[in-house]
Order: sequence, then structure tokens, then C-alpha cells
Amino acid sequence: MYQITLIDIAAGFIPVLITLVIIWHWSENPKSALIAIVRMLIQLLLIGYVLNFIFNTDSPWIILLVLIFMLVAASWIGLNALPVDPKSLFIYSFGAILCGGGFTLAFISQWVLHADPWYQPQVMIPIAGMIFSNAMNAISLAGERLYSELGHNQDYSRARNVAFQAAMIPVTNALLAVGLVSLPGMMTGQILAGTSPLVASRYQIIVMCMIFSSAGISVALFLTFLKYRAADQGNDSC
Repeated sequence: MYQITLIDIAAGFIPVLITLVIIWHWSENPKSALIAIVRMLIQLLLIGYVLNFIFNTDSPWIILLVLIFMLVAASWIGLNALPVDPKSLFIYSFGAILCGGGFTLAFISQWVLHADPWYQPQVMIPIAGMIFSNAMNAISLAGERLYSELGHNQDYSRARNVAFQAAMIPVTNALLAVGLVSLPGMMTGQILAGTSPLVASRYQIIVMCMIFSSAGISVALFLTFLKYRAADQGNDSC
């Protein structure tokens, strides 16, 4: 397998610079993209050292702390696009990802991938990252669309259904395109690492299943929690 050097990484940023120039001229908020790129670079350079330590640990408590940190971060970031104070909805986002993503993580890691021990870092951390980030993106899309529909005086049930469908569009498109238009990251990484495409495809099937289910369950829970919140606020105002 070809080893990527720092020079290769620097070369990989040439298309990024071109994109940033376009964003700078066409976007109303170009700094956000630049900040995102810088954060991505720093975070990924640091995470290599962090994961090396985590993968060598034999403590389930450290793994649980890492999972909790990932869950909290996903719950908060998923609310950034919503036109409300994230603090007011954090508990709903956290609960939705915890239940939907946590259930999917436990089921896939223990009954499908048979992690041994149950907290095996090489299984739990990458799988949790995919599940929580996917649920985060779906919740963000659902919340943004829900408030948009409610702003157009739609009743809650109708707004909820539209928001749910909108949140599931990227996941559904990914299911339709996998193997035809794209080879997803996990499968591509395994193939580049020398794994048989037949084995890589089986792993990718599991990944697509957990992405679809974690998004659907988390979004459904999040929209349900928001409905109860709206009902409680209505009762308090009476």
C-alpha cells in the first residue's frame, strides 16, 4: 500500500485552495469554510495520536468516556443549523442520538461484529463515529426542515413528515448509489489496504444498514421529542 507523505498531503490541498477561492467570491460567509478546513486538518492530525493511545488501552471506562464525548459533540453540532438556541434543544438531540445511535451501535458491535471484548476499541470507536455522525447530520436536516415548515404555518404532523423525508434523502440516495456511483469510504479504505473486495463489500453492507437505521430511528425520536416540547410549551402558556 502506498504511504502518504506530508508532501502528498500538501498536494491534496491544491483542489481545496481552488474551492476556497470560489467560496470566497461566491459565499456570504467564506470564513466558515476556511475555519472548517483548518479544524479538519488539526483534528485529523491529532486524532492519529489519540487513537493510537486508545487502541492500546485495555480499559472499558476510557472507551465509554470517548463514546460519551463523541455523543455529546454530535448532539451539539447537529443543532448548529437550527434557528433556535442550541441549549434549548440539546437534551432532545442527545436523547435521540443516544437511543437511536446507541441501540444501533450496541446491536451491530455485539451481535453482528461480535466485538471481543465488548468494548474492543478497533470496533467501537470507528463504528460509533459513523453512527453518531450520520445521526447528527440527519437530525440537523430534520430540525432545519421542521422549523422551515412550521414557519410556513404547516400543522405539526405535516411538518414532521416532510422533515423526516428530507432528512432521509441523503441516506436513501447513498443506498441507491453505493456500488453504482460510489464506493464508500470504509470499503475503499479496506480495498486500498489490501482486503478482498468480497470481504470489503460485506462490511459495507453492515455499514449501510447501520447508517440507514441510526438515521431513521434518531430522527424519528428527535421529531417526537420536539412535538412533546411544543405541547408542553403550549400547556404552560395556557
